[in-house]
Amino acid sequence: MRGNMKTPVSVLRLPRGPDPNSRGFDPNSPRFIALCPTTLSSSSSSSGVGDEEEQRLRSDLRERFLRTLLLMTDKRVEFNMHEKVRVRARFGASDIDVLNFQVCDLETPLGVQKEALLRCQDVISCSFEL
Repeated sequence: MRGNMKTPVSVLRLPRGPDPNSRGFDPNSPRFIALCPTTLSSSSSSSGVGDEEEQRLRSDLRERFLRTLLLMTDKRVEFNMHEKVRVRARFGASDIDVLNFQVCDLETPLGVQKEALLRCQDVISCSFEL
């Protein structure tokens, strides 16, 4: 018996990016420059020891974050987003700059989307069971 069928949501097709493979945006565009800084901003003093310690800490945090993304793959994840919106989906992947999450079977208050991209800017937190 299939009494709990979710309402499908229509697919929004976004325009292609400027490169031939449509894999991203122009790295010289103001949007790319604003969202993807290429240098680390250092909040510590200009001493070399402080910079090395900060770099080590950043490296440790980055490694933990990437390991978390690997653990999330193919698991049901709940995303808490702005405006108190909660959505659930099966996590697929993240782009290289961690600007978007690719998810499957996204359950939203409006229905279910088979495939979707979530902007990381809109995500406040996410949780999943190990």
